[in-house]
Amino acid sequence: MTQDASVSDPPNSDLRTNAMGVGGAVSIEKLLARLGAPTVNALGLRVVGGVGAVVTDITHDSRTVAVGTLFCCIRGEQHDGHDFAAPAVSAGAAALLVDHEIAGLAATQLVATDTREAMGHLASAFFDQPSRALTVVGVTGTNGKTTTAHMLGSIFEQAGRRTAVLGTLTGARTTPEAPELQRTLAHERKSGTQAVVMEVSSHALALKRVAGVHFAAAVFTNLGHDHLDFHHTQEAYFAAKQSLFSAAYTDRGIVNRDDEYGRKICDGSDITITAYGHSDAAGVHVDSSSSTFEWRGARVRCAVGGEFNVTNAIAAATAAAELGISKEHIVAGLANLPRIPGRFENVNPDGTFAVLVDYAHTPEALRNVIAAARQIAGSAHSGGGQVIVVFGCGGDRDPSKRPDMGAAACDADRIFVTSDNPRNEDPRAIIDAIVSGVPERQRDKVVVEVDRRRAIHLGCAAANPGDVVVIAGRGHEAMQSIAGREIPFSDAQVARELLEVAR
Repeated sequence: MTQDASVSDPPNSDLRTNAMGVGGAVSIEKLLARLGAPTVNALGLRVVGGVGAVVTDITHDSRTVAVGTLFCCIRGEQHDGHDFAAPAVSAGAAALLVDHEIAGLAATQLVATDTREAMGHLASAFFDQPSRALTVVGVTGTNGKTTTAHMLGSIFEQAGRRTAVLGTLTGARTTPEAPELQRTLAHERKSGTQAVVMEVSSHALALKRVAGVHFAAAVFTNLGHDHLDFHHTQEAYFAAKQSLFSAAYTDRGIVNRDDEYGRKICDGSDITITAYGHSDAAGVHVDSSSSTFEWRGARVRCAVGGEFNVTNAIAAATAAAELGISKEHIVAGLANLPRIPGRFENVNPDGTFAVLVDYAHTPEALRNVIAAARQIAGSAHSGGGQVIVVFGCGGDRDPSKRPDMGAAACDADRIFVTSDNPRNEDPRAIIDAIVSGVPERQRDKVVVEVDRRRAIHLGCAAANPGDVVVIAGRGHEAMQSIAGREIPFSDAQVARELLEVAR
C-alpha cells in the first residue's frame, strides 16, 4: 500500500498510537448523528452497507490503516486513493469514504460528493468536534501569518489561557490534512489547552483541510504574489483565502483594510468584520529588535522589530480585543513575545551592523523587510547605513515570481543572489530568472554566488558600521533541499558562525 504523496502528511506515530485516547470507538450511525442531518445532506453522504460498523481511527494515508480504520479515498495529483481501497480493507479498514460505490468490498462505504470536504467533517465528528471546545483562531494571508499567530498566542497566554500555536514552525505543512488536524485539536482539548491559534494556508482552504473546524475568529493579513504554481491565477488564490471569511467557518473576521484584497473581503463577506490598519498605531518607533507605538490609548512595546510587524501586532491586538481579551493583557502579550525564529531575527545584536534573518520569500515581503531595514540602517552611526540583501528563490515552486523578486531586491543598496532550496531545479537557472528582473542600470550592484554559505559570508563581509544585512527567504528552515537531498543548513546558525569567526 502507498499514499498520495501530493496530499498526505507523514504519519505522526505519537498521535496515532494515542488515537483511541482522543477518538474512541464510534459507529457509523453515531458519526452521522454527530454530523447532523443538514451537514449530511450538504455533503451528499449516503451509506452503502451497515451503519453499525465501528470506526476506531480515520486516515487518508493507506500506510497507516489498521483494524477499525475509516479510510478516506482522496483523489490527488499523483494518485487516486480509490486505488488503495481494496488493500485498505484487507488491512482491516472498517469503512471507506469514497466518491463512488466500489463493488466487491466487505466494508461499509460512505459515498460523498466531495470526499475532501467530507473527510474534514467526518474527522471532526470522529474526534467529537474538538474545535467547538476550544477558542480556535485562524490566521491567513500571504505574509505575516506566523508572526501574527505567535503574537496572538502570547497575548492569550498572558490572559491566562493555555494556548497552542500551529503552523509553519510546528509541522511539515503550514496546515496539516484534516485527520491530523482534528487529531491534534483533540489532543489539545484533552491536555487542557483552551485556545489554539493556527495558520491557515491557501492550499489548506482549497483542499478543504480545515473543513469541519469552527473558528472563533479569522484574521486576514494581506495578499501578494505567491503559490500561482498551485492556484494558477491571482483570482483563484484570493478566492481560497476569502473562503475562510464565511459562515461555513466562522462568524467573525479581523481584516486588514490597508490591503486591496482585505477591502474586498470587508465588502463581500456574510460575517461580522472588524477592519484594522497601520493607522491604528500612532507615535511608531522601530528598531532591529522591537517597536513601540500607541494603540487605543495604550503604549505598546512589541518585542520584534520591523515596521511591517507593527501591522501584524495591530492585527493580533485587534483580534484579541474582539475575543474579549483586556487591553492590559494585550500589551503584556506583545511585550513578552518570545523570539520567533527567522522572523526579522537579528543574529548580530552586539555587532556594529545588524544581520536580520527573515522568511521573506515573496516580492511584497522582500520589499517590506528591505524597507524596514532601511529605517534601521545608520540609526546607531552617523552618516547613515546601507542595506545589503542576500536571497534566492525556491525550486519546483511558482517560477513567475522570480523576476519580481529580483525587481523587489533593487530597493537594497547591494544584492547577493544565491540558492534558496533549489530542490530539483538547476540553481543557476533560478538565479538567472531572478537577475532578469533587475533593470540593466542596477545590475552593477548584483553579485551572484550559488553557494549560500559563501553568499552569506560575502554579504556580511561587505557590511560597514550602521549597515543592515538581510538574509531572506528561508527564515527558520534548518534543512536545504538540493537535488533530492536534505542538507542541514540554517541561515541564522551559518551567519552566527561566520560572524564569530570574523570577530
